Amino acid sequence: MSSPLIVVGIIFAVGMLLIWMALHFGSRWFSQRQTGQAAEAKSDLEDMFIFTDANRIMAINLAVLIALPVVAWFVTGSLVLVLMCVVLAFIGPRYVLRFIAERRLRQFEQQLPDALMMVTGALRAGASLPIALDSVATEAKPPISQEFDLLLRELRLGVDFGVALESMEKRVPLQDLALVTAGMALSREVGANLAETLESIAKTIRAKLQMEGKIRSLTAQGKMQGVIMAGLPVFLIMILNFMEPEAMQPLFSAWYGWVTMAVIVVTISIGYHFIRKITNIDV
Repeated sequence: MSSPLIVVGIIFAVGMLLIWMALHFGSRWFSQRQTGQAAEAKSDLEDMFIFTDANRIMAINLAVLIALPVVAWFVTGSLVLVLMCVVLAFIGPRYVLRFIAERRLRQFEQQLPDALMMVTGALRAGASLPIALDSVATEAKPPISQEFDLLLRELRLGVDFGVALESMEKRVPLQDLALVTAGMALSREVGANLAETLESIAKTIRAKLQMEGKIRSLTAQGKMQGVIMAGLPVFLIMILNFMEPEAMQPLFSAWYGWVTMAVIVVTISIGYHFIRKITNIDV
């Protein structure tokens, strides 16, 4: 009788040890991950001139990570949707930051030709390059005014002009800005007419933006078709669940329903990805 009790005791002790190790190392990994994510998000936001505290970012992430699955459970009662909400809460903040950064880059790109024409006008009026750049920093709107203001601050601190341009190019990774910085650096080295160089670059960028606008308008229908085709199955599932909840219940509670949902999600994602690839034309 003692031997089975010893075996059960050993199994129980090993199980408790594994649970403790999982909780201990899992909590440590989760804490380190949240801290690293908050620090990375803080750095990315500071690059976009959005200043906040890393602890506040971590608190928001934790609140979303807890609240979103709880709300999904009370609203739907589906374990699959709860797990999907957990995954969404983990990867969602990264995509939100990427969306904000891409929107800021688009705004900067739209403002760049007018800013270059502003610099060109100041140079032809007899102003020096720092004064011409200062006119953009003071008169233009963010985000381009913020970047040019930071460029001028680096120049006032004694940073070399080429190094300051490289720093700006790293903060704003755009091909158009790389063309501008290369033209400015080359004009300063060889003594070319900087005003004419910037005016030519501004015209080139404006023509490129006009062509991109035409392409976006021509591909807008295809992109909208991709969104509709991706959202139509989800919409039909919601309607059928409202009309026939008993018939749709196995889709959310049985294992074969979960497999079906997984297949639906994967196929929709693949189809939408290829539609985006087809309609996303790079100029």
